[in-house]
Amino acid sequence: MRKYWKRKLSSRKLWAAAAGIVTSLAMVFGLDENTISTVAGAVVSVASVVACIMAAGAVPHGF
Repeated sequence: MRKYWKRKLSSRKLWAAAAGIVTSLAMVFGLDENTISTVAGAVVSVASVVACIMAAGAVPHGF
């Protein structure tokens, strides 16, 4: 079960979908474009960090 969540959290599709949902909700609630861009950038940045951490954990150490 743990590998399942690691794979899902490192999925670019998941983070792209999350960024889309967040930006859509921001538009619905009438936030300005700068705020929407900032929030979308934050979601993508978090996705990059999570993917990097997951990839580093998957590489065997001591080669």
